[in-house]
Order: sequence, then structure tokens, then C-alpha cells
Amino acid sequence: MWNGAENPHAQALDLELDWLSKMLDLRLEQHFQQLPHNPETAPSPPDLPADSELARWVSEMELGAPERLLLALALVPHVRPWALDLLFMRNQNLDRGFTEFGGIKSQAHGGFLPTGETAAFVIAGEHLPWRIRLLDCFDPQHPLTRRGLRLDMPPASEPRLAGALLLSNEALQRLSTGHADKPDYSAQFPAKLIRTELGWEDLVLAPEVMDEVEQICAWTQLEQRLMRDWGLSRSLKPGYRALFHGPPGTGKTLTATLIGQRAQADVYRIDLSMVVSKYIGETEKNLARVFDQAETRRWILFFDEADALFGKRGAASNANDHHANQEIAYLLQRVEDFPGVVILASNLRSNLDDAFSRRFQSMIYFPMPDVEQRNRLWRSMLPAQHMAADVEIATLAQRYEVSGGAIANVIRHAALTVLRDGRHQVGLAELRAGLAKELRKEGRTL
Repeated sequence: MWNGAENPHAQALDLELDWLSKMLDLRLEQHFQQLPHNPETAPSPPDLPADSELARWVSEMELGAPERLLLALALVPHVRPWALDLLFMRNQNLDRGFTEFGGIKSQAHGGFLPTGETAAFVIAGEHLPWRIRLLDCFDPQHPLTRRGLRLDMPPASEPRLAGALLLSNEALQRLSTGHADKPDYSAQFPAKLIRTELGWEDLVLAPEVMDEVEQICAWTQLEQRLMRDWGLSRSLKPGYRALFHGPPGTGKTLTATLIGQRAQADVYRIDLSMVVSKYIGETEKNLARVFDQAETRRWILFFDEADALFGKRGAASNANDHHANQEIAYLLQRVEDFPGVVILASNLRSNLDDAFSRRFQSMIYFPMPDVEQRNRLWRSMLPAQHMAADVEIATLAQRYEVSGGAIANVIRHAALTVLRDGRHQVGLAELRAGLAKELRKEGRTL
């Protein structure tokens, strides 16, 4: 039989919501008996199981009692929906709910849905300095906001705290179970998680290119120290934007994936065929679905063949041109405002809108590999035990100027050919046949 007490995450949520209930009882007592605001009478936050996700959040983000109460309120509708039923009481003098309690009554959910005003009542009461401090928790750079807590935008002209208190699905999953599922690729989520079994030792790049790549890796590891400890948040925007450009097969996608591996962050490749739409406004909506989810997670967004989406703007001679320019302007803004790492890859830098150049922290050219690099690529991809005696890797590397991606295709073709024939070693003839196929793709011959 399952026992919730054995689950440290469930136990932590129980303790936190019990504390919230005590705090709510105290606030209602102070409100109806007109008692003065006295922080010393407030119940102390509970000690949480050290191995719970909530305890990790409290420690990592250095959350105080106000921030913990705010997070607990956002959890209530999902975990203990009856806990705020007391706030449904009506003001007999006005025959309606109490203004101070805020809250929203939804169509499907039977419980009280907390708003920013509910949080202000529970956390601050009528204490104005604490109410003002609460607004800081909804700043885009606040740790809680970056983890998935946000205040929904209220209707136009209504107070900011009238918005609903929301918690992302990922944050709810992590706090409840300690982990979160990866979103699935679909029409509603046009991005695919990419991984690789290769390591940094398999990436063959020129030293100056590798140095620029290491700079991006350094940002993923040192961003918080630079922004917080060095005080650079006053002059630098959060996030990092990089452009990888160069011929196909030169390692742009593998590099992006390995950066994610080093940063222990998921890398999502945006499927441009699912994003771009001929209908006005749909392209922006499709991209917004990805950016909105990514902003509260440590994802790296990778736009392959980015010139299809981030191409040059032109003079707007008709409605379609005007719409295309609007799309690019929207994308520019979302990329610039994204607090994480965005990598754009293009075969030709000249195909991209010039406005992007000013927004990139790195513009890295991936050239065709030189002879030494091609030698390394051939030897790393083709195991020596499966290489026939007539194969001279040094000669292949010297004679044929091809990319790493092309070398991989040549080896695939050659290996399949010999296996179909019942052999176990690749000879020069099979490699030359594979090279001829690859060179024909580029309009070249052996």
C-alpha cells in the first residue's frame, strides 16, 4: 500500500500547506477582529525533508517566508483545492465577496483560485511595505518567476494584482515528484529534444572555433556569478545569443548539443516547417508556445537553417511583405528577451537579417575541415578493425575536401555495402563509391 509519508516531496508539500492554513487563519482573525499587523505572531515556516524538491528550491533560491507563502498559494488549487474555501465567505454589508481576498471562481474548478490580491492579503495583510515587496516576486528575473511561478495579466485597466496566481506544469511536477516530463513534439509544441551519444573528444574543430564555443559554455556556467556577484545585471541583458554559420556538415548541430551536455541543459531544435505559417499571426503563436515554455526552464533553443525564419526584411510593397516584416520583428524581440541560450545555425550568414548581427554575443564561422582535421575525422569514425589493408586514411584526407557530415555518410554507405556482401572490412573501392555519391550532391566529381 502506498504511504504518502514515504514520499519526501508529498511530505514537504503537506507541511508547507499546513503552515499556509495556519497563516490564513491568523490573517482572517486579524482582519475580522481589527487586530494590528504583528509579524511576531505569525507561525514559523516548517522544516522540510532535506531530500524534497521544495527544500532544494528554498535553499537554492534563499526563499524567505513571504516567497514560500506565495509559492504555497500557487500550489493550493493543484494539491489541496479545499484549503482556501474559507475565502468564499460573503461580506454581509455589501452582499458580495470581500475585496481584500481577491480570487477567481472558474467554470470547471470548484475551489477558490488565488490571485495576486489573495497573496497580498495572506502575506502582507494591510501592511503596505510588504505589499510593495510582494510585487518584486513577479519581476521576470526573480528566481521564482524563472522556475515557473507567474502572475497572469489581468484585463486592461484592472489592478496588476487582480491577475491569477499561476504555476507551470513543470514546476508542479518537480515539486510533487522531484522530476518533470519532457514535452512531446507535436503541432502544439513544434520543437524536438536532441541528444547525442558523442562527446567533446569526437568534435573536430579548429582551435579558434573551439575557443569561441568554450566561451558559450563558460556563460552557461558563470552567468549567475557575473550578473549577481559582479553586478553586471545593471548593464547586461540576461541570456546569450549565438550564430553558427558555415557549410553543411561542419559540426554546428553537434556543437549545440554538446554545449547542452556540458551545461546539463536540454537542447530543443525548432522545427521550422511546423512554425512557419501562411496565415497571419500563426507563426508568432507557434513560436510563442516554445518560448513561453522555455523561459521557465534551462533549455537551449536551437534554430537550424535559421535563414528560413530569420531572413532579411525588405520594403513592404504589399500586405504579405508587411506581415513577413512583422514576423521577423517579433522574432527578433523574443530572441533578445529570452533569458537563456539561443543558437541560430545557417549555411550562409548573408541570408540573415542585418538586425540580428547587433543582437548576437557570438558569431562563429564553422569552416570546412582542413587536412589534419579530416584525418582525425576519418580515423575517429572508421574503426581500424573494419578497415581493409588498401585504405590509406592520410591519402583520403589529403585528396578529398569534404565535411565531417559527408565523411559520416561515406562510411555509412561503404559499411552497408560490405555487410550486404557478407564481408566485415571496408575497402578503398567502397569508400571511393561513397565519396562519388557525396560529391555529386555538391555538383563535383572524384
